[in-house]
Amino acid sequence: MTDTNPTPENGDEVQPVDEGSEAMASDPESQVDSELPETIDDELTVQDILDAAQADGLEGDVDAERVADAAPEHEHLIDLKRVSAEYANYRKRTEANREVERERLTGDVIKVLLPVLDDLDRAEKHGDLEGDTPFSAIAAKLRTSISKLGLAPFGEKGEPFDHNLHEAIFQQPSPDVETETILDVVETGYTIGSTLLRAAKVVVAVPAE
Repeated sequence: MTDTNPTPENGDEVQPVDEGSEAMASDPESQVDSELPETIDDELTVQDILDAAQADGLEGDVDAERVADAAPEHEHLIDLKRVSAEYANYRKRTEANREVERERLTGDVIKVLLPVLDDLDRAEKHGDLEGDTPFSAIAAKLRTSISKLGLAPFGEKGEPFDHNLHEAIFQQPSPDVETETILDVVETGYTIGSTLLRAAKVVVAVPAE
């Protein structure tokens, strides 16, 4: 019977050769391909990296000493968190500036209609808007349409006087008040969102000496 595993002269046993291993050794590219996953189900996102940093205990403020002792990959995660925070702040500032600009542009348009609103206020004081008349209906529709654009009136009799919101055109001493108080509103003030469109012109009652 023929020996299929002959022993060499030095006495070492010859191991059987795996044909698959021999083929893989002869083809390095196939060996590399076999070590790679067949498919990549999900692409790594920024949030995945940040979640990994949180899992590793890097969430929150990190001092300089800790950064110095951190592994290089952790330093990259910390840098990524800082960049993400800066981008989030940039988006908030951009959105806030966009809203302010929108209010400014809307205000520029509405300013043209303020004299009309002032006329309606005077007509209302004289009783011209009482009853179910075409004039009162038009006035109501105009005020409603303007309010939908964000226009809000302010300035009422009896309110405390505010130098930031009210313009005093006349002061009248009064024993009935202890602080400066609006006695009468000559022109209504208006705001659009957080933007002051026009200060209210008022008569102010001041404490009598």
